[in-house]
Amino acid sequence: MPKIYFHVDVNSAFLSWSALKALQGGSTVDLRTIPAVVGGDEAKRHGVVLAKSTPAKKFGIQTGESLFAARVKCPGLTVVPPDFDFYVKNSKALIQILNDYTPDVEQYSIDEAFLDMTGTEALFGPPLTAAHTIRRRVRRELGFTVNVGIAPNRLLAKMASDFEKPDKVHTLFPEEIPTKMWPLSVRDLLFLGKAFEKKLTEAGIRTIGDMAHVSESEIQALLGNKAGHQLHQYALGIDESPVKAKPEEAKGFSVETTFNDDIVSVEQVLPILLEQCDVVTTRMRRKGKKCTSVSVTFRTLDFKNKSHQTTLSNATDMTDEIFRN
Repeated sequence: MPKIYFHVDVNSAFLSWSALKALQGGSTVDLRTIPAVVGGDEAKRHGVVLAKSTPAKKFGIQTGESLFAARVKCPGLTVVPPDFDFYVKNSKALIQILNDYTPDVEQYSIDEAFLDMTGTEALFGPPLTAAHTIRRRVRRELGFTVNVGIAPNRLLAKMASDFEKPDKVHTLFPEEIPTKMWPLSVRDLLFLGKAFEKKLTEAGIRTIGDMAHVSESEIQALLGNKAGHQLHQYALGIDESPVKAKPEEAKGFSVETTFNDDIVSVEQVLPILLEQCDVVTTRMRRKGKKCTSVSVTFRTLDFKNKSHQTTLSNATDMTDEIFRN
């Protein structure tokens, strides 16, 4: 039986959830309809943009830039603080709905999940019908919108969910790759960061299609053997990784992310670490686990990986401990 995977992604999750919180609190203004961002404490002058509304995006506001810079672009900008407890609550509500459609749900991050929908047509209809059912139900019951990508593997499902937003369903089947995926910039390929994009474009490889039509050895020469092999497979639309509804028991808990732009200041790092810590600790609480060691790994501008590990022997605050070192 051909595999069918869904990738469900909350549209502008932090901004959408903050808008929902405000509306539930009696606000008459939907933050999603005005220039608005979720950000840190402006009074302390270290706030950065964590999420932005579509109207804010039209002013050129970027995730990760300072709130000061964002206000220069849009003096009337509305800024609201993040509420990670509320975000986790909505994330759990989303997963609860998704579990009604398949037991094979893998939460990929706080605002996205993969579903193995293979063999569910007798229950929920063809994939497009099921995807629209899920999309409409989330909007109706939870008050925010999602995009749903449909494909025969995880990679293509995630690529599809990133097409036109918000509140959309998209497919990306093998026969659609030449018209829907190959014309995209290489920067749009999953897990391909800015450093690799620079190397590829300097070599004249500007689109995913360009990448797919050169030999794997050429890509490996540019990006390294392991990364070159994996990304060339992705450019061809090949991905054999399954949905892991029940991951193996882990000795450690981790999360990682790749950014389109370089992170160059502590002000940008702090909210990113906060979000990453929230994802990791949510998983730990769910498993009833504790830890005595925390490690942070990052890649420098010269493309070298560096890490710092701290062992906690008492109740010292983790963040303070890490940044003191």
